[in-house]
Amino acid sequence: MKIQDLLSSPNICDMMDSESLSSLGFKLLEEVNMDLTSRLDWESRNEQANKLALQVVEKKSFPWPGASNVKFPLITIAAMQYHSRAYPSLISNNEVVKCRVYGVDETGEMHKRADRISRHMTYQILEEDESWEENQDRTLLVQAIAGTAIKKSYFDPIKGHNVSELVLPNDFIVNYYTKTIADSPRVTHRIFLSANDLHERTIRGVFREVEGQQFPTQIQQTLLQSAKDQAQGVYQQTGDPDTPYEFYEIHCWIDLDEDGYKEPYIVYLRRDTGIIYRIVARYFENNIEYSDGKIVRINPEQYFTKYGFIPTPDGGFYELGFGNLLGPVNDSINTIVNQLIDAGTMSNTGGGFLGRGVKIKGGDYTFKPMEWKRVDSTGDDLRANIFPLPVREPSPTLFQLLNLLINYGERITGATDIMVGINPGQNTPAETSRNAVEQGMKVFNGIYKRTWRSMKEEFQKLYRLNQLYLPAEPVEFEYNSELSFVMPEDYVMDMKLVKPAADPNVVSESQKIMQAQAVLQLAGTTPGFNMYEVQKRYLDALKVSGIEQILPDPKGPNAIPPAPNPKLVIEQLKTQERQMN
Repeated sequence: MKIQDLLSSPNICDMMDSESLSSLGFKLLEEVNMDLTSRLDWESRNEQANKLALQVVEKKSFPWPGASNVKFPLITIAAMQYHSRAYPSLISNNEVVKCRVYGVDETGEMHKRADRISRHMTYQILEEDESWEENQDRTLLVQAIAGTAIKKSYFDPIKGHNVSELVLPNDFIVNYYTKTIADSPRVTHRIFLSANDLHERTIRGVFREVEGQQFPTQIQQTLLQSAKDQAQGVYQQTGDPDTPYEFYEIHCWIDLDEDGYKEPYIVYLRRDTGIIYRIVARYFENNIEYSDGKIVRINPEQYFTKYGFIPTPDGGFYELGFGNLLGPVNDSINTIVNQLIDAGTMSNTGGGFLGRGVKIKGGDYTFKPMEWKRVDSTGDDLRANIFPLPVREPSPTLFQLLNLLINYGERITGATDIMVGINPGQNTPAETSRNAVEQGMKVFNGIYKRTWRSMKEEFQKLYRLNQLYLPAEPVEFEYNSELSFVMPEDYVMDMKLVKPAADPNVVSESQKIMQAQAVLQLAGTTPGFNMYEVQKRYLDALKVSGIEQILPDPKGPNAIPPAPNPKLVIEQLKTQERQMN
């Protein structure tokens, strides 16, 4: 096959015979199964982490059926603490994307272009892609618990705009040797398509038509899927007519032109049958580097962004989350709590041994409140023939150990009492409390910066999609109740200039307000500040809505005209008085 034909083909399957497709499908399916096998231990650990985070109650038969089975919410509290700080800091008011400008801009045209890009991409994220903010909300929680969350950014031709959706780590399969997504030899996204979805893609020509298409079989259950079903209390039923088709979207390298260099492609493979429905190039002509007419390197288009939590010391792909860090500690806390409750149950309910001298009528020997039982024995016989079971009270040593584990678990997560809003005490100095909060925020600052970095990488992918798929004519959109526009040539700037509008160093709202107040005070005493921008940032830190109506841009359409010169007004009044006289 020629490289130009491969680039222009909407489905390379039409250029291949059935035997080649069958052989390639079998080979890719085997490789994906190898990737799944290589991460079985990781799936097992994350299954336990999900059960702890979702408070899944399992039946216990030890030390007796129905024994205490409390799940202490250590991981849940930690994930909620991180999420409650990162979510409002990353998505604040109506500004999410910011485009920087480097170098000298004498005409101001570069800043205008950067402002148009910032407005347009913010509109695309918050208004055009209505599910983006919900997906980002879920991403932060999955990232905190599992340690790794994936966002997939692509242009949806059916919806007609860019889409950035969450991919759960369970549905994102990577090769064992993967360190980063960009350098991975193969990444796989497990997707589910209904019968209508498959029919639509076939009619539109996206998928090739397969003769004798089989109905989908029962979806293969993974450990993480089983944990999710158990947490939600739902179970897959056999013979369901609405069972979706399970597909593997494989981003891999295949040498189709047989020049010795593998090219990047996307292959859509059905899991239960191994049939390939589509192959499409993952590169463009300008991604290819030639030397003496031969391909030297191809830079593939990237669709996936990894949101990592805490990098693993061994450099592996899947990073550490609170589920991995706190799982063993949480299990120990659960064990101690349940032992204390079981000991209290035994101590309160009692029990023991009855001798032969106790003459009690048949029936239940246990007591209920306000209940008396008739016996044929004297008090001395009862006292001599009833021996209570020697049961200890709940151990104070276990309770001390429980407090120790909880305290150190909170140190790992930064979710100490003062960090969750509990009053440290009436006599605690304010400066001491502020310093304690600041030190506690250090735990979140490092994680928050990694999240900010991943968010910047996602925005750069969306910027690249605009370079490729934006219409040739100007695009009009509404931003903050104003009609704005963006030109296709605006996206010729380097995509590395795009970043989140959030400050990577400010996590809490109090930090943001204190910073804005300090800048406002300094601007009031020192000349040279842009007072409009200073006041706008202060109002933004206070989360005031409709800033443009309260403080309009002096250079914008709603700018308030400058006040007239008072001396000129006085002279005009004097002139009017003379005319009246």
